[in-house]
Amino acid sequence: MFLCFSFIWRKERIDIFRLNRKKEGSAPVVSFDRERMAPVIKASICNGEQVAGFKDLRTGKFEEVMLIRNDKDKKSFMERYGIVPSEIRKEY
Repeated sequence: MFLCFSFIWRKERIDIFRLNRKKEGSAPVVSFDRERMAPVIKASICNGEQVAGFKDLRTGKFEEVMLIRNDKDKKSFMERYGIVPSEIRKEY
């Protein structure tokens, strides 16, 4: 009986996950203060991990937004914030 309940719970959880998943291209463009913040991709020289976010131009503080695992993630970040490739800086 415990196994059946466990299976049902997992199945419902999987269905909820599928319902909450965002569809590609459905995310609205989010704005950011272009005079105060600059889009940056921080890359590790040790393991190659990349994180996309915004750097405050006055203080230099970096605000992490998302992990970049592949080109699809990078494209998603750019589309979500309305960024063109020439705007993004890469820091190591």
